Amino acid sequence: MKMLLAIFLTALLAFLAGMFLPWWSIAIIAFLVALLIPQKIGLGFLSGFLGIFLLWGLVALWIDTRNESILSTKIASLFPLDGSSILLILVTALVGALVGGFAAMAGSALRPVRKRKRTY
Repeated sequence: MKMLLAIFLTALLAFLAGMFLPWWSIAIIAFLVALLIPQKIGLGFLSGFLGIFLLWGLVALWIDTRNESILSTKIASLFPLDGSSILLILVTALVGALVGGFAAMAGSALRPVRKRKRTY
């Protein structure tokens, strides 16, 4: 449940921050969400990765369909993607997801570790 909440909050807050702040604000959002929602480091990375991957993938797909894939086809021809707009959307989502995932991993790693007191 925490992971779904972290994915949703990361995507929502990164979307809102992306309206007013630069693209790298997704890293700050993913870091803060992972810092506030306690998860293991691997799950923190995965929640940040999936949150930003879904956000950037859906936003890029929405923009692509709004302009009938004209711009993405031209940009994809500059890269070794054979002019595929879908591959360009996946690469875009993957780049953002890596930024969000590593930022969330750093946030999860900085949480204070609480150790149980052993009773003998």
